[in-house]
Amino acid sequence: MSPSPSRGGFAAGAVTAASALALSLLAGAPAAQAAELVVNGSFDDGKTGWWNTENAPAEVADGRLCADVEGGTANAWDAIVGQDGVSLTSGESYELTFTASAEPGTTVRALVQEPVDPYTAYLTENPALTAEPQTFSYVFTADATLEDAQLAFQIGGEADAWTFCLDDVSLQDGAEPPVYEPDTGPPVKVNQVGYLPDGPKNATLVTDATTAQPWTLNDAAGEAVAEGRTEPQGTEQSSGQNVHSIDFGDFTTEGTGYTLTVGEHTSHPFDISGSAYKALRTDALSLYYPQRSGIEIDDSLMPGYGRAAGHVGVEPNQGDLSVPCAPDSGCDYELDVSGGWYDAGDHGKYVVNGGISAAQVMSVWERTSYADSARPERLEDGTLSIPEQGNGVPDVLDEARWEMDFLMRMQVPEGEELAGMAHHKIHDAEWTGLPLMPADDPQPRYLQPPSTAATLNLAATGAQCARVFEPYDADFADRCLAAAETAWQAAQANPEVYAPAEGVGGGPYNDDDVSDEFYWAAAELFITTGEQSYEDAVLDSPLHTEDVFTAGGLSWGAVAALGRMDLALVPNDLDDRDRVADSVTAGADGYLETLRDHPFGLPYAPPENEFVWGSNSQVLNNMVVMAAAYDLTGDTAYRDGVLEGMDYIMGRNALGQSYVTGYGENDARNQHSRWYANQLDPDLPNPPDGTLSGGPNSQAGTWDPVAQEKLEGCAPQFCYIDDIESWATNELTINWNAPLAFVSSFVADQTGSGGVPDEDETAPTAPGEPAVSDVTSSEATLTWDPSTDEGGSGVDGYDVYRVDGDSAQKIGSADGTSFTLTGLEADTEYTVHVVARDGAGNESEPSPSAAFTTEPGDTGGGAACEVEYTSSDWDGGFSASVTVTNTGDSAIRDWKLGFAFTEGQRLKHGWNAEWSQDGDAVTATGLSWNSDIPAGSSVSAGFNGSHEGSNPAPEEFTVNGETCA
Repeated sequence: MSPSPSRGGFAAGAVTAASALALSLLAGAPAAQAAELVVNGSFDDGKTGWWNTENAPAEVADGRLCADVEGGTANAWDAIVGQDGVSLTSGESYELTFTASAEPGTTVRALVQEPVDPYTAYLTENPALTAEPQTFSYVFTADATLEDAQLAFQIGGEADAWTFCLDDVSLQDGAEPPVYEPDTGPPVKVNQVGYLPDGPKNATLVTDATTAQPWTLNDAAGEAVAEGRTEPQGTEQSSGQNVHSIDFGDFTTEGTGYTLTVGEHTSHPFDISGSAYKALRTDALSLYYPQRSGIEIDDSLMPGYGRAAGHVGVEPNQGDLSVPCAPDSGCDYELDVSGGWYDAGDHGKYVVNGGISAAQVMSVWERTSYADSARPERLEDGTLSIPEQGNGVPDVLDEARWEMDFLMRMQVPEGEELAGMAHHKIHDAEWTGLPLMPADDPQPRYLQPPSTAATLNLAATGAQCARVFEPYDADFADRCLAAAETAWQAAQANPEVYAPAEGVGGGPYNDDDVSDEFYWAAAELFITTGEQSYEDAVLDSPLHTEDVFTAGGLSWGAVAALGRMDLALVPNDLDDRDRVADSVTAGADGYLETLRDHPFGLPYAPPENEFVWGSNSQVLNNMVVMAAAYDLTGDTAYRDGVLEGMDYIMGRNALGQSYVTGYGENDARNQHSRWYANQLDPDLPNPPDGTLSGGPNSQAGTWDPVAQEKLEGCAPQFCYIDDIESWATNELTINWNAPLAFVSSFVADQTGSGGVPDEDETAPTAPGEPAVSDVTSSEATLTWDPSTDEGGSGVDGYDVYRVDGDSAQKIGSADGTSFTLTGLEADTEYTVHVVARDGAGNESEPSPSAAFTTEPGDTGGGAACEVEYTSSDWDGGFSASVTVTNTGDSAIRDWKLGFAFTEGQRLKHGWNAEWSQDGDAVTATGLSWNSDIPAGSSVSAGFNGSHEGSNPAPEEFTVNGETCA
């Protein structure tokens, strides 16, 4: 999380996040007495008053100032054209206008800011320039008085050289202050994604009317299919609006493009579909792959989001392979804390936030072990686009493992003071600006001191990790449990080691009440081990009998509810487990009552109506409790509460805002992030579909400058803006997406894409016989004619089986009517058939079988290959990247790369492979997720090393013992 990413020091001329918002292209003219604050803005006197950095030499030609900007800079502030000595008065409003162009076109940053650290900005805008000159105008209000403010055009950060031209620059006082008016869309507020056919269907009307109004539900063709009257609700406190409620739950016909109309107002369109949330389950989980640290993000797996591995020590990046303790922190060692998920829109990694995130991601899978409506096949291997797919482990667990491995790396080693404790966090020494790719982060990074809270997060998640991974990787499960028990013992010995409330370069995540962490850790350890000491710790905790389901909901700083729910849901022998289960349903009852009383169907009533930072995650976590109550009781009231709560997240709110990227007509897409930064750089993407925004935050003391400027006096639901600079209302984080993933998976399991409607007991017809094509030594593609379903829930997918005599083993699943088999043995006969399944879980008869034989090929040895080796050197060290390409026509299995250093270089740390060195000989072996190289494909890996003056590239490379080209 980035509580104050704008407050770090940068290189000269850099800027922090915007502290006052501008109104783009504002046309209002300043008053006649306005004073001009820019010297020589028309450049009639050459460059007088203006300066430029050396890498952007500027001259005046044809009445314009033009700068030839060098390429290859990393950040916008690496090249600047500017003017100093601008006078600002606190509370005064100013209008900045200028004409600018770029050849070729690009986006720059225009700022009015302090001239020295911390470079507080009073205006930050990002005009998109073209080859044709355009005029831009922005209005802002200064919140400080300065005699020496700086007007800066930041023009660095481009790979190639380009030309920036500027003319008619003016900054005048006396402007009318900008007034922010959010676009709230139609006054009929609906779930912009969809409603389940057998679920609740509610909407909210914002109106001045005090009497019931007629409403009409129309299909996509505009034909009325249902009608009724609104129910007046009066003034709703969290929005300050007069509202009516609309209930159209009796209408159950599936379809797309429905709308609700009241008078002259028509809602955004929405669907009624049993599969409305099928894609969101996958998308919400898919955020975690591009949030990974320490690994290249493969664009073929996540199109549009490919990027270089972050924090692996490739210049200018400092890397996480050997991170020292922070200065004056009380320790003097270094740890390899590579991997894990970046916490939010910054490059920090935090154990307390990673803990709750990993726990809830693991719980998405663990729910399949106890919930009657859960569908494990929807979460099995091959359901997420991640490198580990195909390894026989559910992909959701593969993703959680990436974080669990990092959490265990954060444990203090044996022999050190506080051994067994977990370091609280690791992040940059100072805040960095936006945008900044992880691989380009130049800041030194430090381990922050251990804390009891972080240690207990490791204990809790390690215990859960042990039980969910035991069926798939017993060694990893044992490692998780050992780390968990060691952490528990260390926390018992150090129960009051608290993280300080400081956040320079990273969020503080301070917490001086860890009774809830002790309860959660004891609960998870007892569930996993059954040991009496852990049960005693559970029963002795005051929290065991307290109401832990507070109005504000659970969060990283309030985790007792996680332990309580798992004690109720996951099989264990706790003495008072029935009472625990009753406490969960009682907590859900409270949230359900809150939802029923709220005209927007919101299961969230925080104390004093104060929406907290990340309120959307609190809303979703309250829905997690209702989902737990449904799994315990089967009472559909709890299920319906979850569904109605999702309406708020998806647009049934005062702003008419869907808070999930890619979902709804008005979806959040400018979340605060250094690499999903399309708002700042059109060459970068918006966040991936399925990314949750933090949402309304009415705690004004936590606001960023954008919120301070635009949201003053807002009613709680209006304290939000979809702006990349508003980290206080619009950040993304791993712990906010975790409950979204859990709830989305729960909802997808209920109807159409997972649940079992009582009325559908009819199996789909059998698919057609698979046609086999594109057969190689390791792959084959199957296609088949689709099945049909007359039971009402629709064909929901297909499972592919390998047939061996009278038995069949599932080897893959597909949403459509084709599937590519990979990892096959060469010169081997296969027989396969396909089974269809519908949304109610009914399975068809198998299709007719198809047989084929893979092409011959020596897939166990080296195949034809090419190796590309590049390195970046610095004094005494270097970073190397190696790409192995399979140029043959058969897969290379279990690849093993070999080469020799010729000048005594030494291997230090590597990534994307298991690296080792014996004398001069270096070996790299593929990992579980990249151990095979299909024909025509490549794998990349790398390492850091040391040298003594000379660092020539290796002369020869072998793969599986054979020399490559």
